[in-house]
Amino acid sequence: MKKNFYNILKGKFLVSDDAFRNWRFIIFLSFLALIMIASSHSADKKVHRIAKLSNDVKELKSEYLDVRKQLMQSKMETKITKAMEKRGLQPSVLPPQVLKITTKK
Repeated sequence: MKKNFYNILKGKFLVSDDAFRNWRFIIFLSFLALIMIASSHSADKKVHRIAKLSNDVKELKSEYLDVRKQLMQSKMETKITKAMEKRGLQPSVLPPQVLKITTKK
């Protein structure tokens, strides 16, 4: 057992007569390791993209709420009255009149 361990440390399994089988296995393991590393990098990129998109969604929701608040405030009657006073328009003092149209048959 001690001799086999030393042979592995010295790398004799790579230069022996049946080394071709060992090299194929080593290359196969290396290929699997490369695939695993690429998969890990791909997963990390996706996680970072998801985090960025969720931050963008939060920012857009905040902006939406701000714009909606401004719109609601600009629709208020007092705001409209002030804006129209600058243009010289004033609200009517007289109430609106209802017109009834009757048709003869």
